[in-house]
Amino acid sequence: MAPVELRQLRYFVAVAEELHYGRAAARLRIAGPSLSQQIKALERDLGVRLLNRDRRSVSLTAAGSSLLPDVRLLLSRADALQQRARRLSGSKPLRLAYVHWLPSDLDIRTAEVAQVHVDPWVAPSHTQTARVADGSLDLAVCRVRAGDLERLGLRAALLGVDRLYAVSSRPGTREVAAEDTLLLVDEDTTWRSWNTYAEQVAGATGARVARGSGSSLTGPAFFEHVRRSHRPVVNVPKNQNVPLPPDLVRVAVVRPELCWTWSLVWRRDDDRAEVRAVVDALRPDPEELRVCGPAAWLPDDDPHTR
Repeated sequence: MAPVELRQLRYFVAVAEELHYGRAAARLRIAGPSLSQQIKALERDLGVRLLNRDRRSVSLTAAGSSLLPDVRLLLSRADALQQRARRLSGSKPLRLAYVHWLPSDLDIRTAEVAQVHVDPWVAPSHTQTARVADGSLDLAVCRVRAGDLERLGLRAALLGVDRLYAVSSRPGTREVAAEDTLLLVDEDTTWRSWNTYAEQVAGATGARVARGSGSSLTGPAFFEHVRRSHRPVVNVPKNQNVPLPPDLVRVAVVRPELCWTWSLVWRRDDDRAEVRAVVDALRPDPEELRVCGPAAWLPDDDPHTR
């Protein structure tokens, strides 16, 4: 029998209490397909079916009902053990910052290995990496270039990949070649990472770059620029989950597919066990990480370029 992860047991309890995968996934702040895969993996490792599920309903099996109290007790004891260990160790919380994206289940993954305090200061990638380098942060989730890792003495682990898409005002448009897109850049240093990326896309594919100002890369100003543009405009990572106005459409960028990576960065000389444990806990399983396929494009200086 394969070892069972506490994380999977927490997932099982959430589904058992909600009796609905969608509500349980929202409560756990993870994707529904990932939750389903983890429950199946738990059932496979235990060698018993825990849940009956179909398109309309979810219910506990007899085995699931029987094991649920034991699972709750085990998780309660694990939580108590972690709290006692933290008190005995006297260790300070690790400080983690981000740009505008965090793993949805960060709290669940890290709770078992360390105290992680998410810094409230949301800042650009280059600012967060500098803060990690000077020791004012322990970890950060951001975009980083290979040269920055070397220059600042940092390490990076891949946490997530966004496949960027374009936005168009022409109904019926489903895909566009990268060379036929437009990328907006902003002279404000807040957008330094994106500006560099956009220029690299243009140099590699022939896409056009247009310079904006203020809030032209996000929100209503961005959508207004799309309406005036004769080309589909590539969406910035900050807009990945923003609903589009009804008169605009989402368009897949192809030949190549533009990808943007999110990294967890920490100091190369930081050998604390709790830092290593958080890095290991946050690394996604290969099956969960949607790495772009053979048609994907990443800048040459991306630390995760294959």
